[in-house]
This record gives sequence, structure tokens and C-alpha cells, in this order.
Amino acid sequence: MSRILLTITALVMIGSAMALGSFTDPARAGDTHRTPVPVSNSGQPPDHDDDHAGHAHDKPHDAKAVGKTSHGPAEGADRHGHEDEGHAEGVKLTAEQLKEFGIGVGTAAPGALDVFIDLPAEIAFNGDRLAHVTPRVPGVVIRVDKSLGDPVRAGERLALMQSRELAEAKAGFLSALERLTLARANFERESGLWRAKVTSEQEYLEAKQALAEAEIDRRSNEQKLHALGFDDAYINRLPRQPESELTIVPLLAPFQGVVVERHATLGERIGEETAAFVIADLSSVWLNISIYPKDLGRVGIGQKVSVALPEGEPAIGQIRFVAPNVGEATRTARALAVLDNASRRLRPGSFVTARIAVDSKTARVRVPKTALQTHEGETVVFVATDEGFVPRPVRTGSSNGDFVEIVDGLQKGERYAQTGAFTLKAQMAKATFGDGHAH
Repeated sequence: MSRILLTITALVMIGSAMALGSFTDPARAGDTHRTPVPVSNSGQPPDHDDDHAGHAHDKPHDAKAVGKTSHGPAEGADRHGHEDEGHAEGVKLTAEQLKEFGIGVGTAAPGALDVFIDLPAEIAFNGDRLAHVTPRVPGVVIRVDKSLGDPVRAGERLALMQSRELAEAKAGFLSALERLTLARANFERESGLWRAKVTSEQEYLEAKQALAEAEIDRRSNEQKLHALGFDDAYINRLPRQPESELTIVPLLAPFQGVVVERHATLGERIGEETAAFVIADLSSVWLNISIYPKDLGRVGIGQKVSVALPEGEPAIGQIRFVAPNVGEATRTARALAVLDNASRRLRPGSFVTARIAVDSKTARVRVPKTALQTHEGETVVFVATDEGFVPRPVRTGSSNGDFVEIVDGLQKGERYAQTGAFTLKAQMAKATFGDGHAH
């Protein structure tokens, strides 16, 4: 029995050895004690022969290796500063190239970040500086001194009219003035005779009453001339005025401005209902803003408003009035702002977009929107370093369309590309494409 057990055990051991040998390559059994072949960072054996070198150089670069050499860190390396700084490459440009490419460099700094809303608006004449020059009496136009677009000074003559009604008013005043002169002389004479007991008291009182009535009549006719637009100086000169000028009515400019409308024509009869001229002072204009109901709670008196212009800086003003009602036809409310127009760039009647600052905050670092680019799926700012302009990932905050708040990634005082960042991005892409085919 013991022999049988020994035989079975021996057979089992032989079978196990044979099973183990079927999974081991006898030809390589001795190689398991060799020293392992060194492997480079890219996972390839070192360049011991030309064939290996050729295969290593033929492999194209990864598109994400912008700014890195072919011997950079492995793909899993930390991208936030743990890789070898010597492998990062920036875009180096001379001062002439910066100017040629339109790349503006600025310093990161805090700044106000206003929150805006854009609303439709229309430029209009400043109603406080707009005048309709209308004759006070009807008459016929006999001379026109100013035409459309002509500048005028305050008190300058615009046209001349001939008016029968004015002649009657002047004649009435001159007649009343003469009656007053006679009544005063008669009263003085009667007063002296009465004191000398030559005439009765009744005659003295009648002369006194006639003087008072003449004074009232003169004042009444003088007020008629004032109502026609004549001042005291003109009325005082009236007795010395030639008779040929008694029918002449001058139309005068009320203030300095420009003739924007003219309706006076030679030989035409115009009256009080006709605006012979319209004078506007264009040094300032009104901005009529339409406010949607949803924005009514955000717009108020005193807020800053601006209008972008095709050339130059925007026009700036403040809201001075917000209507308490909503228009039935437009379903919008009206807000009014006054804009400076010394440059004459704002033309009444033009439709524009009014940008109203409804809120304001101070950003730790504020950059123009033109400074931001997208690189490797991240928002970056090109920062000026000793190696050139290097894309640095940043985290943005609030924005108003013109400026963006930088929450993280750019420090106060650092130099960066404010404009032309897209050109820098293109230069990086060009350099990377060239490196990938240089070997």
C-alpha cells in the first residue's frame, strides 16, 4: 500500500511541474534575471540606434503642448506650476512689433465696474433753448435776412415785415402822447390862473381831469406796443422815428443759436399763428429715453447716461426727469436727460441707444473685455514676463460689456496685453504648429 501512495505522489508532482512549464517560455526563462531597459518620460526606450530615434521624432506633438518643448513633462503633470518652468515659452515681440500688431500693454489695477442697461432713445432739440419766432401783428414780409443753417446772435434781425396793424398801434401811441402834452400844458395854465383867482375852481378841476385821462390813454397805448414786443428804449425813440418806418416790424432772434426752420418768404402775409423762424441752441440736446415697465424700478433721476458715437468719446449726461405714467400707445415710460453737444455730433431726430448706469461696484482688478482670450478651454490673460507674453488662466466675476472683473489669476500691478490679445494667441498657435513639424 505504501508503494502505491508513493507512486501516486510522484505522479502528481511530475504533472504539476509539466503544467507549470506549459506557461513559461523556455527560450526566455533565462532572461528574467536581466537588468531592465531604461525608459524615457515618453514611455520609449532611449535612443540607442537610429531606428528608435527616427520613430521618436516622427511622433507629432499633442495640440495641448502649446509653449512646451518635445521633452516636456508627462501628460499627467500638474499644470499649475509643478512642471518644469524652463519648458514654458512665451510670445516675444519687439516694441516695433507691438505697435505694428496693435498690442496695447497696461497695468492691472482696481476700477469702478458700473452695471448698465441699454434702452432705446431719440435725440431732440433742447426744449429750453428752442424758440419759434412769430410776429406779434400780421403783416407782409418785405425782407429776409437769415436762412436755414445760419448762425444768429441774440437780438439780431431775422426779417422785416410791413404791418398796417402796427402802424395803427404806433399812431395811437403818438396821438396819446400829443394829447398828454397838451393836457399837461393846459393844466399848468389853469393851475396858475386858479391860484391867481382868475379862473374858477371848476375850470381848474376840469383841466386836472383831462390831464389824468390823457395820462391813462398814453399808458394804454404804450402797453399795446410792449405787447407787440417793443421795449422802452424803442418806444422812447418812436417820436423821432421817420414816418416811413412806422409800418415796419422787425423779427429778432431771442438768443444765440442756429436757424433750423424758416417759413418767411418775400411777399407772404404771415400772422400770429405762423412761426416765421425756428431758432435752436445746439450746444446741448435732449435725450428722450423709452423705459420698459420691467426697468422702471432701476431708473431714477440723477443717474449717469451715455450715448455711444461713431467717432470719439461717448456723450455723457444725467437723467433729470422720469415720467410718472406709461404711454398708452408705446406702453413705455419716458425719461429725459440733457447731453452736452458742443461738438455738434448729436443730431436731433436720430435714434440711439442710451446706456444707463443702474449700479456700481469697485473691482479688485478690472481689465477690458478685449484682454480676455480662450486657450486650452480656459479663459486667459496674456501676462508680460521675462519670457514674453504668457497665457495665464484667470477667473472672472462681474462684467458690464466693456470691462470684466478678475477674481483670481491676475494681481494688481502686473503688466498684461489690454488689446491685441487675439494676435498673441495666433502667434502661439503658429509657433506650436511649426514645432510639431520641425523634426
